[in-house]
Amino acid sequence: MSTIPFDNTYSQLPARFFSEEVPESVSAPEFIRLNTDLVDQLGLDADWLGSTESGLAVLAGNAIAEGATPIAQAYAGHQFGGFVPQLGDGRAILLGEVVDRSGHRYDLQLKGSGRTAFSRRGDGKSALGPVLREYIVSEAMAALGVPTTRALAAVASGESVLRQEGPCPGGVFTRVASSHIRVGTFQYFYAREDTEAIRILADYVIERHYSECLQAEAPYRSLLERVIEAQCDLVTHWMSLGFIHGVMNTDNCAISGETIDYGPCAFVDTFHPEKVFSSIDTGGRYAWGNQGQIVLWNLCRFAETLLTLLDDETEKAVEIAQETLKPFEEMFAERFDARFRAKLGLSDSGSASELIGDTLDLLTDQEVDFTLFFRHLTQVAAGHQAEALQAHFSDRERFESWLGRWQQESCPDSRVDMMQAANPILIPRNHRIEEAIQAVYQHGDYAPFHRLVDALAKPFEERAEYADLEQAPQPEEVVCETFCGT
Repeated sequence: MSTIPFDNTYSQLPARFFSEEVPESVSAPEFIRLNTDLVDQLGLDADWLGSTESGLAVLAGNAIAEGATPIAQAYAGHQFGGFVPQLGDGRAILLGEVVDRSGHRYDLQLKGSGRTAFSRRGDGKSALGPVLREYIVSEAMAALGVPTTRALAAVASGESVLRQEGPCPGGVFTRVASSHIRVGTFQYFYAREDTEAIRILADYVIERHYSECLQAEAPYRSLLERVIEAQCDLVTHWMSLGFIHGVMNTDNCAISGETIDYGPCAFVDTFHPEKVFSSIDTGGRYAWGNQGQIVLWNLCRFAETLLTLLDDETEKAVEIAQETLKPFEEMFAERFDARFRAKLGLSDSGSASELIGDTLDLLTDQEVDFTLFFRHLTQVAAGHQAEALQAHFSDRERFESWLGRWQQESCPDSRVDMMQAANPILIPRNHRIEEAIQAVYQHGDYAPFHRLVDALAKPFEERAEYADLEQAPQPEEVVCETFCGT
């Protein structure tokens, strides 16, 4: 029998960092999909994992692979601004770590594998819908070039779970991540005034993710700088794609700079900076246009946890933290502009901020589909007529004025390649995700799910067989709310 070459380090940290757990067995597991490319990258045996009862048992939580050390990680977090001192993996179990063919270390985690010490009143299970959603969106994000957790496998449990909408089929998701350490992990120990644990955790993060900090004069300040940069890159990348995370709590802010948690997330159709999809974000805290300020808020919470490491004197430590965070807004604006320069085909010289802002205002006022606008603008840059682009605008005069200005300010020599690399043809539109989930729920039909995953693997390529997936939803297809997987 084949197995998984685990090389675990997090479970060797002090016991207060986690709870030892055993996944709960499920009654009738069935394979849905195995990510064979990722399996190969990790150096695992695809034939064993995807074609044998023993491989299925591991992915369903019915068996523990040799070398695994199943744990639920402890963490806290600010949820919609309110601090919860103990959250933790309530429906996820970290099986262990593997080192891929390039020498990079990854976590293998089961989601929906039953109750843990951190489940509180939850059942620790997952409905199948959130499993399919996370598989679709996380793999689409990877193909779009966004740092993200990945989908290794999706398994149907053969059991029902009870949710607000009633009984739903259950599933287990295998997630791969550079690590599952969050701002909330540091907050867990900060809330307990456990400075020893914070130092252990910071040293672990530096060794695992930011080894260059070891050479710095002030390693912990360097760590804060690296995390700030990673989050700046991540969130500006999200926004350039019209992506709304939906639940940017500190427990969903990964220290590695990867996107984590695909519950109430969405890519906008009709653009508006105040767009919100999460059913629980009634105040618009995590709207598209707020994501920059929210990630800064999260980074401030991270800096608070590092104060005792930045300096022995509190006042001096606060001063260091503030100095380190001070460049954030300028850095964020520069990287935001760089993303939208590429989307609009603008040169690096001169100021693009005004045209970028005016473009987003135009899309808002004219209620234009974000992805289709940039898709059709890219076609215009490549020499196509502007009819398809113009069709998005009810105010023709205003559109033509904007188009003339864009033609003057864009960079003809290099704009096509630049724009094609920045503007995807396909994104995981919410109505298509919902269509795939409902096909499974109502008919047991996984074909729309598999087709969507296959199409989104190459989001920048022209492929006629997937042209229908480009289209914006019809009014009756619009998905106005998304929901947390729990």
